[in-house]
Amino acid sequence: MDQKVAVITGASSGIGKGIASALNSEGYQLVLSGRTCSRHFENSDTLEVVDKDLMREETPSVLLDKAVSRFGGCDYLFVNAGSLESGTIEEIDIEKMCRMARLKVEASYRLIYTFLKYFKKKGRGHVFITSSVLGTKTRETAGAYAGCNHALEALAESLRMELADTDIQITCLEPGLVQTNLHRDWDVQPAELMDISDTLTPEDIAEAVVEIMAKPSHIRIPRYMILPKGHRI
Repeated sequence: MDQKVAVITGASSGIGKGIASALNSEGYQLVLSGRTCSRHFENSDTLEVVDKDLMREETPSVLLDKAVSRFGGCDYLFVNAGSLESGTIEEIDIEKMCRMARLKVEASYRLIYTFLKYFKKKGRGHVFITSSVLGTKTRETAGAYAGCNHALEALAESLRMELADTDIQITCLEPGLVQTNLHRDWDVQPAELMDISDTLTPEDIAEAVVEIMAKPSHIRIPRYMILPKGHRI
């Protein structure tokens, strides 16, 4: 197999870090973006860490240019960076909620369209978008977070239809509860709230990603939901 190149955002921890570690082990050439990526990954012949704020307009082009200049191109984009703000009307921090929306929606849209313009010229590529089971439904106090994921799902489905006759693919990952840093500031962990004894791990999601990437090119997987046992939402 020709050596493939992937750009992964949100690679400092959680699902992004899990995917980065799995693809690194598989021999992919990687450009990684994340607030603390340099603590977990070192630059090497097959790996480049780029410390750039995803909210800056130029960052998507910087990440793409780095993949092209360092490794000769890009085959995969993983749109993974995000945060989680939820709470009652009285409790939710409106500024944090709006920052979540800008990162999860605005910054992701910039990334997706920047890379798709490149993939269209190249004639092939694959965009993976980390959504959530709450990209397909919602629950009380989590409407803002669900809304961000619904926005990603709507864009992905529209792009899937636009690209249906091309060799460019769009896949939304829709995990249920994964044990990540998104919940680090919660007083009560969601596994306890939802009575789930064995949550998903980032490695579970990474394994699913590798399986999708190994499918023949004529097979399309626009949505991939993965839930732990006991997950009722």
